[in-house]
Amino acid sequence: MAKEASFDIVSEVDLQEVDNALNQANREISTRFDFKGAKITLERKDEQLHLDAPDDMKRRNVIDILEGKLVKRGINIKSLAYGTPEASLGGRIKQDITLQVGLDKEQSKKITAAIKNLKLKCQASIQGDAVRVTGKNKDDLQAVIAALKAEDFDFAIQFTNYR
Repeated sequence: MAKEASFDIVSEVDLQEVDNALNQANREISTRFDFKGAKITLERKDEQLHLDAPDDMKRRNVIDILEGKLVKRGINIKSLAYGTPEASLGGRIKQDITLQVGLDKEQSKKITAAIKNLKLKCQASIQGDAVRVTGKNKDDLQAVIAALKAEDFDFAIQFTNYR
């Protein structure tokens, strides 16, 4: 009897790489001429990034810099969830950016529905904040991975524990 093969679909962010990207972004912000004299803060607390900028244009520029640094460090931009920018004292703009860690129920349901639509001989089951896909044929599992990579989800996914 053939042994079942499986893999997990997760949404993870390497927080050390996020810290490295933040440090690079802060270094670039401190040296850029168009930010001279502007008090801009960009920091991380757990899975939350806090951005404080003097105006909306500088806020957008800081986000562009941050996204560029994250991409260079291999972090998918889809794992960022932007909060609404809030005006604070002195015309400053604050914004929270949440790092998405783990799949929620709705995202897991989208993934399992996409796998069912492939009509391959494999099963997808939601296990906490991950989705496990099992099947007897490794070629079917590789077809699932290829199809999910081609699918354009509005969140980041990775494939782990392939056995």
